[in-house]
Amino acid sequence: MKVVIINSSPRVNGNSHMLCRQFAKGAIESGHEAEIISLREKEIAPCKACYGCSRSHVCVQKDDMEEIFHDLQQADVIVLASPVYFYSISGPLKIMIDRCLVDHKILKNKKFYFIVTAADPRREAIEATLESMRGFVKCLPEATEEKVICGAGMWDAGDVYRHRAYEIAYETGKRLGI
Repeated sequence: MKVVIINSSPRVNGNSHMLCRQFAKGAIESGHEAEIISLREKEIAPCKACYGCSRSHVCVQKDDMEEIFHDLQQADVIVLASPVYFYSISGPLKIMIDRCLVDHKILKNKKFYFIVTAADPRREAIEATLESMRGFVKCLPEATEEKVICGAGMWDAGDVYRHRAYEIAYETGKRLGI
């Protein structure tokens, strides 16, 4: 299987990124192809809602989203990873999701995994963020949510190494397709 992991954290080597790496490591060790796309390294403009894509299914904006959307189309499994920002997903992930308007129905039959990290140790701090991710998946034909990996109570970079989510991310990647 081809796994595309979208890391939307702006922090270099932050907790979300470390969980993405663990997921990828497990997937690769199980014989899958895995790629991490860090949105902080990409130039993606917000959707203009111009609907220029409505007939051609090609966005009028020419930026890195074209490549990302192609990678998402080729994936069997998509992992969306985000830190909690004011009880929601990060801005870069929201922009990427909105830009999928170009032809979101082509993302049918995808299996989704969610990685969410938060400074707040309470699980309810993560719920609104998950709802944003789930709202995207609900718009995709026959797409399924497979698993949520939560890292609550992580503030400083490196907190992830002492958190159970670190092992869970690896094991989840390793068990893909089982």
